[in-house]
Amino acid sequence: MKIIDRYILKRYFLTYSALFLMFIPIGILVDFAEKNQKMTENNAPTEAILKYYANFVVHFANILYPIFLFLSVIWFTSKLAEKTEIVAMLSSGISYNRFLRPYFFGATILSAFVLVMGMFVVPYSSGVYNEFYGTYLSPGLYSKGNNLFNQINDNEYIYVSDFDANKNEGDNFVLERFKGLTLTDKITASTIKWVEKDSIKTYELYNYTHRKVGELDDIYEQAYQKDTLLNFKTTDLLPIEYAAETKNFFELNKFIAQERQKGSPNIRIYELVYYRRWAAIFNVFILTVIGVAVSSVKKRGGMGVNLAFGVLIGFSYVFFERVFGIMAEKSGITPLMAVIIPNVMFALLAVYMIRKSRR
Repeated sequence: MKIIDRYILKRYFLTYSALFLMFIPIGILVDFAEKNQKMTENNAPTEAILKYYANFVVHFANILYPIFLFLSVIWFTSKLAEKTEIVAMLSSGISYNRFLRPYFFGATILSAFVLVMGMFVVPYSSGVYNEFYGTYLSPGLYSKGNNLFNQINDNEYIYVSDFDANKNEGDNFVLERFKGLTLTDKITASTIKWVEKDSIKTYELYNYTHRKVGELDDIYEQAYQKDTLLNFKTTDLLPIEYAAETKNFFELNKFIAQERQKGSPNIRIYELVYYRRWAAIFNVFILTVIGVAVSSVKKRGGMGVNLAFGVLIGFSYVFFERVFGIMAEKSGITPLMAVIIPNVMFALLAVYMIRKSRR
C-alpha cells in the first residue's frame, strides 16, 4: 500500500469516527430529554435505562451510518480539494481512477464491518431497544392487537378479535382446520387464555365449542371451560412487526422460511429487513463515490456548499429508502424491488457525478 493510500484511508476512517463520536452523544441527550418523563412515570430502573442507551447507540448508528459516511467523505475530500492536494496528486501523473482506489479500499473494509454488525450485533441491540420502548415508553404498543388473523401451518388458521400479550388473553377466538379446500374442524371460544399448569403450558378456552365436520353429520362438543394443547404460540396470535430486526443472520433465514410457510401477514416486513441488510454493502460504495464526486473539485462556496449538498443527498437517500420500504409493506411492490430501486437510482447518480467530476 502506497503513501497516498494510507493517507486517504486514515482520513476516511478518522473523519467517520469523529463524526460518529460527535453526533451520537447529542442524539442520546436529545432522546433522554424527550423521554425522561415517560421513563420516570413508568418507573424504568436505572440499569434498564443504561442498557437501553448502550444499545441505542448501536441501533441508531445502524440507521444513520449512511449520513455519517457521506458527510465524512465530503468533509475530508473537500479539505483535500481546498488545499489543492487533489490537483497536486493528479498533476503528478496519478489518474483519477488511481486516486479513487483508497476510497474503494475504505468502502470495502467499512461495508464488511457494516454487514457483520447488521447481521449479528445490531439485531440484539434492536431487541433491547424495542423491548424497553414497549415496556417503559409506550406500554401496550407491541402487546395488544385487534382483529388478528394468521395461518399457523398449511392447514390451520386462527383468529381473535382482541389480544393482550401481557395477560396472554384473547377474545372471540376461532381455529379452523382444512384438508385441501374442505373444512374439517372448527373450534371457537369467547375467551382464550395461555396458562402454565404443572410446568405444562396449555390454553384455557371459555364458552368452548368444537365442530367436527363429517361426511353426513357433524359432531359438536360444548363446554363452559376446556383446557387443551393447541399447536401455536401467542406470537402467532400477535405477530411482532419488529421480530425480524431482533434476529441474527441464521435465525432470520429460518424465521422467514417458517413465516412464509404459515402465510404470515408480516412476511413483507421481514423480507424487507433481510434484503436491507445485504444492501448495506452497496450503500457504502454508492455513497462513497457520490461523496468524492461532490467534493473532489474545488468550488467557489468552499466546503459549506459541499456539505449542504451532501446533507441533501444523504437525507434524500434515507428518505427514498424509507418510502419504498413503506410501499413494499402496503402496496404491490416486492420487498426486493423496494431495496433495489433506490440503490439503482443513486448508483446511476453516482456514475453520472463521478464522470462529470473527471472533466
